[in-house]
Amino acid sequence: MMQFYRVNLNTCAQARGVVVVIDVLRAFTTAGYLFEAGVKEIVLTSTVEEALKLRQQMPGSLLLGEIDGIPIPGFDLGNSPSELSRYDLRGKTVIQRTTAGTQGVIRCLHAENILTAALTNARATATYLERLAPREITFVLTGYFPDEGWGDEDVACADVLEAYLQNRPIDWQEIDQRVRHSRSGKHYDGTREAFPPPDLDMALAVNRFPFAMRVEKKDGLPVLQTVPVD
Repeated sequence: MMQFYRVNLNTCAQARGVVVVIDVLRAFTTAGYLFEAGVKEIVLTSTVEEALKLRQQMPGSLLLGEIDGIPIPGFDLGNSPSELSRYDLRGKTVIQRTTAGTQGVIRCLHAENILTAALTNARATATYLERLAPREITFVLTGYFPDEGWGDEDVACADVLEAYLQNRPIDWQEIDQRVRHSRSGKHYDGTREAFPPPDLDMALAVNRFPFAMRVEKKDGLPVLQTVPVD
């Protein structure tokens, strides 16, 4: 029987078993769309400085990221999935730095198995977890800071994953409303340039992607790659 644990960025040093790092708005939603667009791999970083240094070492790579949701000067892309269609990303290496999602991965590199997830690949992630059949799974809710009212979108994603793994029914209308009315979700009301409304709809394209996303260590770097489950 699987045991489930939940932590956030402040407590993820306690993560045990297979670690699933969740960021619905928007890091790992964006990652899924990057892979759909043909990106080869995503290198995950913690700091802007590290990302800029890696780009010098990786000719042809693209920088993507944000600080508190705002695009970073000098980066090629913000963390917006709706802007990706303007670029030819086939075969590219993307270096991603975000305020929540990539931080969660970096802080959990002690774990042997790390996956990243959003609602867009929830079923595929659950299927891959079923194949791994771990005794323990820790969900890292990277946007979850309950004292400040943040993060119900990530809690909702963890609820979905647990429901899949326990063969329980899912109220998709409730999940949709929780994400839309979360504190982060309310940013996508059309009044903030860095938070275009289409991003929210793209984050709610549940089970769009038929792949899990697994963190591999490549030359000492955490690199995100897809794992098809069909």
